[in-house]
Amino acid sequence: MAKRPQLTGRAAILAIVVCAIAMSLAYPVREYISLRRSISELQAEKARVEAERQALLARDRQSDDPNWIKRTAKERLHFCGPGEKCYVVMEPEQGKEQAAVKQPVEVPPWYQTLWESVEAADKGTGRRAVESSGK
Repeated sequence: MAKRPQLTGRAAILAIVVCAIAMSLAYPVREYISLRRSISELQAEKARVEAERQALLARDRQSDDPNWIKRTAKERLHFCGPGEKCYVVMEPEQGKEQAAVKQPVEVPPWYQTLWESVEAADKGTGRRAVESSGK
């Protein structure tokens, strides 16, 4: 009996067709996966924006309450209503700490330092003149 070849012509054509179909589907499948990923990212962004919107709406509803407005004005702005006596207590150390803070030494700009060194060299009052007079 004659031995049949392992790879027939039909099998080769079938393999080529299967490869062609796989290659033609690779790009659309990759795009589909990419679009699904971007859709999920956009949905997460939408959920975040919606939560922020709800928080702003709740804050807006809260600002309609006149008691909240008065309380906030007193806390934040130290508002004092008519007929009320309001006091602001300052800690004594606070003023001392501010006075004790040293102001940083202001460094002159580079061109001013350069010009002063040129003038000093012209007058002969540079380092060499000081060093030679000290010897």
